[in-house]
Amino acid sequence: QVQLVESGGGLVQAGGSLRLSCAASQRTSRWFGMGWFRQAPGKEREIVAYVTSIADITYYPASLKGRFTIARDAAKNTVYLQMNSLEPEDTAVYYCAARIEPSGNLVDSTVYDYWGQGTQVTVSS
Repeated sequence: QVQLVESGGGLVQAGGSLRLSCAASQRTSRWFGMGWFRQAPGKEREIVAYVTSIADITYYPASLKGRFTIARDAAKNTVYLQMNSLEPEDTAVYYCAARIEPSGNLVDSTVYDYWGQGTQVTVSS
């Protein structure tokens, strides 16, 4: 059973930065990809970023490009999300997810096989 454990969330002022980590209990190098999603109260879960294991292809929605960066460390089985210039609108629970098989659109949360428990990010104005 794969376990994903997020860490690094917390309270930060607007304009600040946080780095989230997602540690996997198994080797991630053969997985299709890993993603970060977030869900704010009353809103649907949305993609924040993903990275593929082959070629390290990354994706960000246009609204977040330039502020957030996803990176993976295969040796540590860990994926990171660096978040800069945080805004109150970034307040949400952030989830890490893993897709094992090499198929599906990694933007779509339903294709992921495993999820972490989530970590709260709160940005104060």
